[in-house]
Amino acid sequence: MPSPQSAGAVPVHAIRTLALVGPAAAGKTTLAEQLLLASGAIASAGSLERGSTVSDFDPLERRLQHSLNSAVMHTRWRDSRIHFIDTPGAADFVGQSLPPIEAVETAAVVISAVNGIEPMAVRMMQYAADRGLDRLIIVNKIDAQGVDLAGLLAQIQATFGKECLPLNLPDAGGSQVVDCFFARSGHSDFGSVEAAHRALVEQVVEVDAAFVERYLNDGDIDATELHAPLEQALREGHLIPVCFVSARTGAGVGELLDIIDRLLPHPGEGNPPDFLRGEGDAAVRMHATPDPALHVLAHVFKVTVDPYVGKLGVMRVHQGSITPGTLLYVGDARKPFKVQHLYMLQGKEHVEVPRAVPGDICAIAKVDELHYDAVLHDAAEDDHIHLAPLALPRPVHGLAIAPKRRGDEQRMWEILAKLVDEDPCLRVEQDAGTHESVVYGLGELHLRILLERLRELHRFEVETQPPRVAYRETVTASAEGHYRHKKQTGGAGQFGEVYLRVEPLPRGAGFEFVDAVKGGTIPGQFMPAVEKGVREVLALGAISGHPVVDVRVVVYDGKHHSVDSKEIAFVTAARMAFLGAVREARPVVLEPIVEVEIQAPTPAIGDITGDLSARRGHVVGTSGAGSGGAAGPGVTGLSLVRGLAPLAELTSYQNRLNALTSGQGRFALALSHYEPAPPAVQQQLMAAWRPAEDH
Repeated sequence: MPSPQSAGAVPVHAIRTLALVGPAAAGKTTLAEQLLLASGAIASAGSLERGSTVSDFDPLERRLQHSLNSAVMHTRWRDSRIHFIDTPGAADFVGQSLPPIEAVETAAVVISAVNGIEPMAVRMMQYAADRGLDRLIIVNKIDAQGVDLAGLLAQIQATFGKECLPLNLPDAGGSQVVDCFFARSGHSDFGSVEAAHRALVEQVVEVDAAFVERYLNDGDIDATELHAPLEQALREGHLIPVCFVSARTGAGVGELLDIIDRLLPHPGEGNPPDFLRGEGDAAVRMHATPDPALHVLAHVFKVTVDPYVGKLGVMRVHQGSITPGTLLYVGDARKPFKVQHLYMLQGKEHVEVPRAVPGDICAIAKVDELHYDAVLHDAAEDDHIHLAPLALPRPVHGLAIAPKRRGDEQRMWEILAKLVDEDPCLRVEQDAGTHESVVYGLGELHLRILLERLRELHRFEVETQPPRVAYRETVTASAEGHYRHKKQTGGAGQFGEVYLRVEPLPRGAGFEFVDAVKGGTIPGQFMPAVEKGVREVLALGAISGHPVVDVRVVVYDGKHHSVDSKEIAFVTAARMAFLGAVREARPVVLEPIVEVEIQAPTPAIGDITGDLSARRGHVVGTSGAGSGGAAGPGVTGLSLVRGLAPLAELTSYQNRLNALTSGQGRFALALSHYEPAPPAVQQQLMAAWRPAEDH
């Protein structure tokens, strides 16, 4: 049965959607609990300490008392249905906190009055502005001892711009709040309400010339008449409302629900997300129309894989209506699936509903084709529509992973595939150069939680180590090699003799094999065996156990025996001749050099470039990266550093970058080229390999 919060038809204009985003420990989860309690969705509030909140239902979240996943909830307040999403605040989990902004009209950035403006708050303001969302700043913990709320409001305006204006103000030492939008007068802890009211009205009317004229003539305008210019100001970022709450005591929570109901946009008032029709440069930008009567467009922004329910796709309906029985296509699939059950989520609870309309956030279970970022539609001609891609950070913090029990590789890959389905900032690769399975995340904490999920939720034990660097070997001079393989065991023997020459090739040229044998000294049918022996060394290495590259091998002579010559003999002779030649051709170990692109706050660039130099890297160039659209003259600008550095020096670099940038830095890597490693590194690699070779 539908709950009272999800039951009944609701018109599109009565739907509100928002995501609670911002730094860890700002109180987002507790605030979500209070919103549910104040609106009657739950009978009593849970707590992080008891592990009983609606949104933190994952066993790991309960144990750690921190959000690790986004959680979808809904409630009713007055005539509105409110969908809201609680998100993690740690930088390592932006793969869970960013996708929800694709599903909402408003990003509610929660700031702790105790901790002030933290990097994650700045980052989420930027992301929300980039996607054209309305932004609301919620100052939480206003009842904490010793907080300077007036000073924090001034800091918010200095950081994000003067358009950040309070809709209400704390009063009675943070035990309550007073309205300053609809109320023209009153008293607060900040003094008179009148000045705050006037500033709000002036900011709102600025977007509409007719209201400006009325305001100048009349001196004030009733706030109830300002709905249209208010929504325009929110859409354009001309107004970023600030409101005050205490999630601990519930102060300001009822007022926040009123703000959501009366002032925040419905699906027809916010900036519509950009859909693209077509692929690549030919794609045409388009917008969905929030009309329940049109054909369906819905976007999957979250996927979970439940061992009992199966795959669950959480989606925002942007256009049309979905009911049980609706036939939907997943992207460009040729065959539709039938919606069996339609749910609204209340944390871990699945509340079955009869219909979803534009603005609704709902879920469909047991459809294996669903995946993150999929567009669902009911018209075959919409098969090439997709949402403009979200700029998620690329996972580059790697960890080599292998099952503890031999033979469990297939099961490990199946579990990892499910975890990657759930988190768009996880990536798993099989490294062809090192033959390792490597999982990539956004940082050490991200991967540590992944390993705990494997162990606790899937009962799967793995061994880990830093991923091996894909070194290579090559030669820098020409040299010759010769080997005669002769073996007599009483019956038919083995005989093969090979003369060859190795020559260096330009970097990146690969491998060339040349048959220059004259007079049939090595019969043609044995030449593939000769090449096979050479390729065995290419794969396994000659001096350090790493593949040999950029070399030409010229086989120019040899001998055979009419009875004893066999393929195995020429494989062995070629392998040993090639090994001897390489070791005489001034071999070197090559290390991978990567292009590194670092985005970070401008004040940290000096420390970053110095750190890069200390890692044997060098800066190619720097440029401004903008502030991500976060608005406001006080927003710390971002800069982009492009450089080159050895991959071996960038192990766990995200941890170092976090330390240098207070968690605001991001980086990406791409292979540039190979070049000789420093002599000390080469000696270390060769010494480490020789005992294994001799053994």
